[in-house]
Amino acid sequence: MYKDLLFEIDALPYRQKIPVYGYTFGTREKTVAVMGSMRGDEFQQMYICAKLIKRLAEIEANGLIKDSYGIQVIPSASQFSMNTGKRFWPVDNTDINRMFPGYNEGETTQRLADNIFNILRGHKYGIQLASFYIPGEFLPHVRLMNTGYTEPTDGYLFGLPYFILRNPKPYDTTTLNYNWQIFGTAAFSIYTKATDRLDEESAEIAVEAILRFLDKKGFIDLPAIGNGINTKYVPDSQMINIKTLKPGLFRPFSKAGTVINKGDTIAEILCPYTAEVLEKVVSPCKGQIFFVRHAEAIMAHDLIYRIVPA
Repeated sequence: MYKDLLFEIDALPYRQKIPVYGYTFGTREKTVAVMGSMRGDEFQQMYICAKLIKRLAEIEANGLIKDSYGIQVIPSASQFSMNTGKRFWPVDNTDINRMFPGYNEGETTQRLADNIFNILRGHKYGIQLASFYIPGEFLPHVRLMNTGYTEPTDGYLFGLPYFILRNPKPYDTTTLNYNWQIFGTAAFSIYTKATDRLDEESAEIAVEAILRFLDKKGFIDLPAIGNGINTKYVPDSQMINIKTLKPGLFRPFSKAGTVINKGDTIAEILCPYTAEVLEKVVSPCKGQIFFVRHAEAIMAHDLIYRIVPA
């Protein structure tokens, strides 16, 4: 294992620069890169990388990384945001994952993206441990942006419950996943249940999924990892989005993974002063809860659930 100081973040409120480290296993060849947290609340993503580093160190010690392949893991590039308890860059509230491929003469987050991308660019495969723009809980899944640069069938190799394929929108063009693909890396995003807290079960699921992908691609020798779950492919466009009609307090009745029937009451919107039920949220179809929003107060027309229809 090689532990490298990749670059340092010059964070003015602190006396010392904040280092960003990478851990490389096997050779220095740019075979696979795994990127952890880039936002200040992505503790789960950093934790998954930490667990992956521990497992890869054991695999390497047992001589199970194939010759000439290199696997790089970067646990976090957002320590400054984490230290200050902010999801986005504390000084200007900008998002690193909306600044790619970066600009080394620009704002701080643009320079950070440039530093990160210079390291990650050139890998054959890239795996980002991502978080959704809305706080909430997902079923573990792998997501691929359909740019035409990545082989979609590789999404099944992770053995996660769902494989989601979505067409990129204009705002996606400044994300790591999109730019990875445009510059020649086959890129995937993995989502688990948690973001700002540690979820041991789904963290282990993510680690196993990454190791399974590495084994199926022939980069490590770990046949005992198996095939995982029989992955269900779902185009993002087929997801059913459930939004509120009324503002108020959000009381969900269904968690991620719950199987529901058409007509089931899955949430209520309550008056914050009297607890009167302002709206009963009813499922329009049979299916499984894929995403549930984490919120106490909700606005009208806010997304609260995503459902995979049966």
